[in-house]
Amino acid sequence: MLPDLDGDHDLDDDGYFDEPKDRPTGVFDAHLLRQSLAALPSRPPICFKGSDAVAEAMNAMQREHRGCVLVTEDGTPRSALTGIFTERDILLRIINRGRNPATVTLDEVMVRDPECLPVDASIAWVLNKMSVGGFRHVPALDANGCPSIIVSVRDVVEFLVEKFPNEVLNLPPMGVQRYRTRDGA
Repeated sequence: MLPDLDGDHDLDDDGYFDEPKDRPTGVFDAHLLRQSLAALPSRPPICFKGSDAVAEAMNAMQREHRGCVLVTEDGTPRSALTGIFTERDILLRIINRGRNPATVTLDEVMVRDPECLPVDASIAWVLNKMSVGGFRHVPALDANGCPSIIVSVRDVVEFLVEKFPNEVLNLPPMGVQRYRTRDGA
């Protein structure tokens, strides 16, 4: 024990380098959920016009490794959002119905007026939308109704892994696992 130099405290250096008792590692901090969507890793949305062919949107999604495109009035992020077209739509509205993506327009198969959030919404709000609505992508709009970002489940997962790297990335091996391709997960 160190000497009490000012007469006010018992100084004990045994636990000086220990983690603080009020915030142990591995405990979820609800403050994370109150952070703005700006805290998430995100990319600007890929936008198309409703009259564009589904094949063009599919090619852009594949090229940019994205799970969706947004449909706006003029095909740019500077105009109002009118719809969203996702991987799920490719499966259910194109492939499952035997339609030709080269001859079908986004207007015919997009989800009109998708659920959105304001760009200054919290992470909790996007998680609520995703959980309650079953969405994997949620557009965030500026004050004019124009798309600023698209938040994906992947963005939220990357954010959480960044905040809890020891708990997520340093897990011991479980049985025999082979990671051949990303398609198997």
